[in-house]
Amino acid sequence: MTRSPWSWQPPGSIAVVSPPPAPVDADIVVPGSKSFTNRALLVAALAEGDSTLTGVLRSDDSYWAVQVLRQLGVAVQVDGTTVHVRGCGGRWPVTEGTLYVGSAGTLARFLPPVLAAAPEGQWIVDGSEQLRRRPIVPLVDALRQLGARVDYVSVPGQFPLRVTAGLPGGSAVVSGNISSQFVSGLLLGAPYARAPVHIQVSDGLVQPAYVGITIALMRAFGVDVAHDSEYTTLHVAPRVYRGRAFTLEADASTACYFLTLAALTGGRVRVCNVGVDSLQPDARFVDVLEAMGCAVRRGAGFLEVKGPKRLRGNLTVDMKPMSDQALTLGVAAVFADGPVRVRGVAHIRGHESDRIHVFCTQMARLGIRADELEDGFVVYPGSPAPGPALDPHDDHRQAMAFALLGARVPGIRILDPGCVSKTCPSFFLMLSRLGVDVRFAD
Repeated sequence: MTRSPWSWQPPGSIAVVSPPPAPVDADIVVPGSKSFTNRALLVAALAEGDSTLTGVLRSDDSYWAVQVLRQLGVAVQVDGTTVHVRGCGGRWPVTEGTLYVGSAGTLARFLPPVLAAAPEGQWIVDGSEQLRRRPIVPLVDALRQLGARVDYVSVPGQFPLRVTAGLPGGSAVVSGNISSQFVSGLLLGAPYARAPVHIQVSDGLVQPAYVGITIALMRAFGVDVAHDSEYTTLHVAPRVYRGRAFTLEADASTACYFLTLAALTGGRVRVCNVGVDSLQPDARFVDVLEAMGCAVRRGAGFLEVKGPKRLRGNLTVDMKPMSDQALTLGVAAVFADGPVRVRGVAHIRGHESDRIHVFCTQMARLGIRADELEDGFVVYPGSPAPGPALDPHDDHRQAMAFALLGARVPGIRILDPGCVSKTCPSFFLMLSRLGVDVRFAD
């Protein structure tokens, strides 16, 4: 089971998306950040005292986080997008059981370290079939270096994991070139280790900004992290998180789809609750749109894009810092005046889908040339010819990117539109409110 009670249930199994009657012109707000939500929920649960989190994202991934905390005996009260958490001070009230995380990669990577850091207990951590295929070995190896007992229950290198409480601490080396979530997970649990934790990141670090988000949240809840400028050497002394009221950032990743909608339609979209002060790297995607000819306005609390008559191509863009938008750029490139090369994103092959391969094969179904590279792809401009429905392979980023094609091409059909519930259940409703023609069929 990957969907949750917080999922959006589409009225049909296929979304059919067609252009709006006029260029989009709107001011919008986007839902809360998944990245902030799952980090903040775990930190608040580990804290001493109560916390109130405002601006929480209601999506599949955050639902599973709330459910896991409740299974662990933590009192969590959800009131719309506000969540009240009664912290357990690092001692989980329920010390055994099977914890199901759906397809939530963040939760799956964060949970083993915070379980291991408890003084007692043993749990099984499991998820969907999709999650079982995602990388986890670097995290398990690093936890074992810190003295934790983490075992593979069935298949070596895959979930489910058996985590036994007790984290002595010490030093660990962890690979950073697959996912920054391994580093963030180790950091979140580190304050509750019995001795200081020293983390050395090898192989470079993809998306270091997300480690920065983790550290900023830890500091907001009273725990400091010593680190170098690249987040490759980190040190955490034993401490205790302190409960507090905290307002989460809105989701910059979600904002990018609607800013790109303006770019594709020659219209204007202002996202009123994500600005240049965001800690999320995807807030810098407007720089890429600007390089493609868009007029961009930036403020502390907003980002605005006005689309040109035609997007500029003949670009090579390193999307490693904001790899969640690699597919968004790929769709924009279809309508540019020259090819666009996306590079630096080899690690997205291990996300919900092999994002590079799936994107290129689905573009081919529309008659668009997209050359698959080891670390990205090259998209050549063309005129998409709608045919068979595009298959996002249960990947929210694929589905949302494919929907943007419908801003220019009538009758873009997308299978399994409900997969957007992983991070933005309201995505298709928001498109419709902006004038994009969204219909559903079986």
